[in-house]
Amino acid sequence: MKYRKLGGRDLKVSEISLGSWLTYGVGVERTNAQRCVDRAFDLGINFIDTANVYGRGAAESFLGEVLAKRKRDSYVLATKVFFPMSASDKGLSRAQIAKQIDASLTRLKTDYVDLYQCHRYDPETPLEETMQALSDVVRQGKARAIGFSEWSPDQIRAAFAIDGVERFVSSQPQYSLLWRRPEKEVIPLCRERGVSQIVWSPLGQGVLTGKYLPGAPLPADSRAKSDSMGGYMQRLTEPKVLQAVQTLKPLAQEAGCTLTQFALAWVLREANVASAIVGASRPEQLDENAAASGLTIDPALFAKAEQIVAPAA
Repeated sequence: MKYRKLGGRDLKVSEISLGSWLTYGVGVERTNAQRCVDRAFDLGINFIDTANVYGRGAAESFLGEVLAKRKRDSYVLATKVFFPMSASDKGLSRAQIAKQIDASLTRLKTDYVDLYQCHRYDPETPLEETMQALSDVVRQGKARAIGFSEWSPDQIRAAFAIDGVERFVSSQPQYSLLWRRPEKEVIPLCRERGVSQIVWSPLGQGVLTGKYLPGAPLPADSRAKSDSMGGYMQRLTEPKVLQAVQTLKPLAQEAGCTLTQFALAWVLREANVASAIVGASRPEQLDENAAASGLTIDPALFAKAEQIVAPAA
């Protein structure tokens, strides 16, 4: 496993990280979920990403229990705040950030998180209030650094224009061969500001593994078939997308790796990406994902892949 620095801080994160959206505490049976976390550590994955809203606290609670047996400095832990935890608990106000960080720390069974992220931008709260509240969290020792997810370039610039507050070190956008929007403005802007990308859905919700075949029934044990996890995948399972993905397989073979590893290596080719977040319902999936770290692939193969998927994506 290779590691990259997160922003300008002394946080070194594994190129492949373990996420918990729609999986741990919710969609994956507990024993298997714990096996996945244990296998992640065996493979050198040191970065764990979660959020308070995942399972309305269930993912954090699960991770708090399984990580309690490990030394706190053996992993980098990130969580998020913004989405509703109840009818009245939502957003990025000073009161909510103060309340939700304490609740997250209690569920995670730790005194601090390494990275505390705004899950989205809150248009109902003045940005100055949000940034000051996040700064309080860092200065109180409850988080080592702060980040954001899916903020626009203007929102990012506005945050950096505020004096006397902590600076963001990470951005968490969706990014993959099938979704390249961050390349236009977010990645260049973040590069200038010393902000690293921690990307979610680098495998297009599993579509870039190639397991979904055009015209074939969805695999019974797949995320797309799951009632709890498949609701976000309609666009990604359109026939034109699935056909384009199948056309990528010979390129991966030429590169000497699996399609999954090829897709992850494509994301990691971008120097501003610190880590690619993967989800896993079985430990063996992590073995394949982790092997993408450090792969050297001919850029010409990546260029061909981009041309193939562009019309469908």
